[in-house]
Amino acid sequence: MDLDAFAWLLTADGQRLLARAEEVAATGVDALRAQTILRKEGSAPRVAVALSQVELRRRAASKFGSLAASMYFTPDGLEQATRLSVASHRASRLAAFGAASVIDLGCGIGGDLIAAARAGIVAAGVDLDPERVAVASANLAALSLEGAVSAADATVVDHSPFDVAFADPARRSGRGRELATDGWSPPWDWVSTLFARDACVKVAPGIDHALIPASVEGEWVSDHGEVKEAALWAGRLATVRRRATVIRDGGLATLTDEDDPLDPLSADGRGDAVRELGGFLYEPDGAVIRAGLVTAVAAGVGGGLLDEHIAYVTSDESFRTPFASGYQVIEELPFRERALRAALRERGIGRLTIKKRGVAIVPETLRRSLSLSGPNEATIVMTRVAGEGRCLSVRPF
Repeated sequence: MDLDAFAWLLTADGQRLLARAEEVAATGVDALRAQTILRKEGSAPRVAVALSQVELRRRAASKFGSLAASMYFTPDGLEQATRLSVASHRASRLAAFGAASVIDLGCGIGGDLIAAARAGIVAAGVDLDPERVAVASANLAALSLEGAVSAADATVVDHSPFDVAFADPARRSGRGRELATDGWSPPWDWVSTLFARDACVKVAPGIDHALIPASVEGEWVSDHGEVKEAALWAGRLATVRRRATVIRDGGLATLTDEDDPLDPLSADGRGDAVRELGGFLYEPDGAVIRAGLVTAVAAGVGGGLLDEHIAYVTSDESFRTPFASGYQVIEELPFRERALRAALRERGIGRLTIKKRGVAIVPETLRRSLSLSGPNEATIVMTRVAGEGRCLSVRPF
């Protein structure tokens, strides 16, 4: 979709065809049939633009909920956009700090602009791509939100008039996802200059902790158990060194290094947190693991680590925590495949959930090799304790 095609989509004729495309798609007809029906009402290129938006809106519902039905997208812009629940959390943090204005330096299709504007923050965005600028502007208008968007180079824009600078450097190129920071756009060398002021930078959750300055807070965020991003908070927005935030249906919860009896950046002393297997096992949320706060979870459930190098926590007590999934340990089963197969068959296990950490096992391959049949269902955890493989039969609670 080029700028002219998108501009047409926003006209009265474009909106009529888009509405009609949504009606046709809702009937469940295939793409070819939908094109045939709509060709009576518009040219092939314009029908393609309308149907593309309908499909993108459908896909966007998982990120933007009910707002997606009124928004506009590009394929790349949707893929790179922040999930609304995560962007809303960030905007709420900014509002809590009293930020009245924010500039989004690389705003894409405007996901973070939307969240900031909904939180009552004056939001402005810039992006090098004129198409994304047009889409972001249209999204603000479609949702009746205030905000300004312009095509500009984020690295030369004067962001000093704004309370907070926000950046989400692109981490994709023609080669795919860029893991090295020197492949980001804008590059890390420029992004890190923002840490001298009140700023927030969205980065990949796998960012090397060593890249994060001591004065900057790293926050890892998961949404319904899936790690979505890390956000680096600088200036007065930084309140701790490391934070894990988990978002679920009931709201969100946060865990920080202040809740951790050990230094989350150091392995020193982790051996002291190891204990024998108790009656309960806890699998920390991915955000907790990325933030290096597994021992904080252990402290919260009155337990310890199964192994100093593996992110499983054990305790003698049953606790419900938003920061980990809990399991009751039923029994220990043989670790080796042949003996494990015999034990599972003896118990009539036909449906098996396999969880693993710290061992070279592919659950799908193992499940096929076990060739199980039977009326019962079980969950096993395959891991390493003190360098030895262990297999635990567990029950989620």
